[in-house]
Amino acid sequence: MSEDKTYYRRHLPHYHPEAATFHTVFRLAGSLPLSIIGELRQEKERLERQLKTIKNVNDLKQRQNDILWKYFERFDSLLDGSLTGPTWLREPNIAAIVRESMHHLDGKEYDLFAYCIMPNHVHMVFSIEARVPRPDHKTDGTRVPSYIVSDILGSIKKFTGRKANPILGREGAFWQDESYDHVIRDATELRRTIHYVLNNPVNAGLAQSWEQWPWNYAQPGML
Repeated sequence: MSEDKTYYRRHLPHYHPEAATFHTVFRLAGSLPLSIIGELRQEKERLERQLKTIKNVNDLKQRQNDILWKYFERFDSLLDGSLTGPTWLREPNIAAIVRESMHHLDGKEYDLFAYCIMPNHVHMVFSIEARVPRPDHKTDGTRVPSYIVSDILGSIKKFTGRKANPILGREGAFWQDESYDHVIRDATELRRTIHYVLNNPVNAGLAQSWEQWPWNYAQPGML
């Protein structure tokens, strides 16, 4: 069995076990002002220094989860309150492209549990099960693709950006390169995360209840 790996993209580490459930957030390019990005970068560097002081592997994983969640709460609240960046996902036809892309890969590369499409970012909760083939596994001598989180998000971003830009009459990056991903450890955390995701528009003042938000989704039986 191959080992779980930690991938370093940009600054913060991204822990991608071979079989796990993830909460991911990806945002539009330019959705946060440069001054805020600078503050977040300083926060990342401070958190990185904390992680480097932890020697025990188990403690590192636990502390990493706690630190990343604290960072995420700050990051998400800034996105919800951002008034300066693009909000292309407010457009129903653009949001529909993102929705259809996530559902298209459901059951193929992941099991889609929930999502919320906000005006400038997307929350997505999905599971990669052990049954999904990995690159170091072979079937009849044939090398099979890897479906790590970065591959999945990269596929969704590439497709949706290519579809959305012509509709908006623009060129260039549609999504920000960096994304947030968090490993969900158990069923209790999964339920809590799904409720958090679905209530994102409520907390941002965009809807009175999560059921009213047209770009929310939860797999039947998950609530």
